[in-house]
Parts: sequence; C-alpha cells; structure tokens
Amino acid sequence: MGRLDTHHILVTGGSRGIGAATVEKAHAEGARVSFIDLLPDEGADLAARLGPKVHFTRADVTRAADIARALSESTATFGPVTGLVNNAGRNSYADPVTMTEEQWDAVFAVDLKSAWLAARAVLPGMIAARRGAIVNIASVHADMTYPGFFPYAAAKSGLVGMTRSLALDMGPHQIRVNALSPGYTETALVAEFFAKSDPALRERVLDTHPMHRIATPAEIAACICFLLSDEASFVTGANWIVDGGLTARFAG
Repeated sequence: MGRLDTHHILVTGGSRGIGAATVEKAHAEGARVSFIDLLPDEGADLAARLGPKVHFTRADVTRAADIARALSESTATFGPVTGLVNNAGRNSYADPVTMTEEQWDAVFAVDLKSAWLAARAVLPGMIAARRGAIVNIASVHADMTYPGFFPYAAAKSGLVGMTRSLALDMGPHQIRVNALSPGYTETALVAEFFAKSDPALRERVLDTHPMHRIATPAEIAACICFLLSDEASFVTGANWIVDGGLTARFAG
C-alpha cells in the first residue's frame, strides 16, 4: 500500500471493468486519480464513492479537445499527471470484406488513436519533470485472435508497436512506457463476447485455462499499478501478458 502516494494517475475508460478497478486500486495505493469516460452515471458514482482524491470527466477519448479539457480540469486540482493508463477500448465483430471505412476508422479511433492522443497530451509535463509512466492496455489478441473479431487484433497489435516506439523515444527523459495484455477478464466486453457466442463457449474457455477460471478486473489492475509504480523503475518497452497461462499451451 502507498506505492503511488506522490502520483497523479489518469485513466481512460475508467467508469467500469478494468478501468474502474484501476481507478480503485490506484486510489487505494495513495494516488490522486482522474479518469475519463463516456458513461456519466457510472463515472460520477465511482468518483463520489471514492472521495475527493478522485476526479471524473465525461469526455470522448477520440477527440483531442475533450482530452485537453479533462486534463486541464484534473491538473488544476491534482497537479501534473505522472502516470497514464490508456484503457479505453471497444470490441469489433466486423467482416473484412463488408466492413466500411467509417467502421474501420471508428475501431482504430478508440483502440489505437486515443492512446496516442492521451499520451501526446500528458508527455510534455512528464518530459519537463523527467518523470512518468504510461501503461497501454492491449490484449492477448495482439499475439493470437478469434474468428469474427476483425480488426480488433490489428488495433491491439498496433498498440503494442506504439508502446515500443514511445518507450524508445521517451527513455532518455526517464519516462517508462509499457503495454499490458490481459486475457479473458470478467468485464462488460467479455460478457458481450460470450453473449454473442455459443452458450457452451464459456465452459470451453474455462477448460482451456490452466487455473480453470478467468481474471477479475482487480487482478489486472494490480499489475497495472505495479507498472505505474517506482517498483517497476527499470521496466519499459515491454508487453506484459496477464492471461492466467492461457497462451502458454498448445491446443488439444
């Protein structure tokens, strides 16, 4: 506890799921936490429950002006951002032949572009302070994927690649940039995936996991907050796979 006492952590997509769990964990570790989301009721309720060291802004992470407004609000109260968690994301179930350009752009705007926009907004302050950590929430889909999920894997692979580039460019400024790739986690996006699938799929998924369960958002948040903390002071340019051993085994 207290690993983030001197930090101001900004989380995108923080109203529910892994994002909300990260807001809670960072707050429990002593950070001042601001978060952005388009879900006003959930966001306001979470901020009210956690108290004055948490600030919520309803904003669209695909719009630079919205991110700038949210950053202005939170830094006025909490000071410069020292840690960024690019968590906002969306599923995609497109067909590669019939998908429109507009649909493609909408997926990449949330799953990839928004991470760059948020990083671009906070990096000047981190560079000036020679201090900062960014965690981009990717997915095991960056290394393996599922039929009918197009083009989610492409966006998440791009996020991992962007992480490496930022780590190299920001390293001289003592800013660390890492990706974290969760496997199956009990979130609304995973619930949506199971709802669209064969009812027996969830049990088959559990059978494939060595621990015969999937992650809780709190378990993913604990790893995120470690990467944000000074305990991970020599970790950068990495993609941490947090999947309960799912990708460690062959099929069969």
